[in-house]
Amino acid sequence: MPEHVYECDNEEYPALKKVLEYDPYLDKTLDDAALKKLSGDKYANAIFTRQEYSIRDGISVGLDKNKYYLYLKANEDFLKLAEERFSKEFKTVKRSGKESEDKIIAIIHDEESRANQGFGAIFGG
Repeated sequence: MPEHVYECDNEEYPALKKVLEYDPYLDKTLDDAALKKLSGDKYANAIFTRQEYSIRDGISVGLDKNKYYLYLKANEDFLKLAEERFSKEFKTVKRSGKESEDKIIAIIHDEESRANQGFGAIFGG
């Protein structure tokens, strides 16, 4: 599955985080009519909580201290929809350059590998 990395300025991070954590189908404040209306909204159906993602601040990964980096692993259709949504709703959220993207992906893979090794040690693997 493809992996992309996006970056956003610190000022937009709270709004981005809110979008990433929100699933309208789990929102108890929406009634049936509102949910039915959502079914036709392609951007509302770009639900990030159902994808594999992780956010890192620039300082913790040795990159721009004024940015946050979003790692997103999803199918191509979702990634295309996510990029459309980002460009529509945010001023600074954009795909990172290759060097930053490669660095974030390597960090995520390293963390996953260490976690898997830890589980193996715990469960006798």
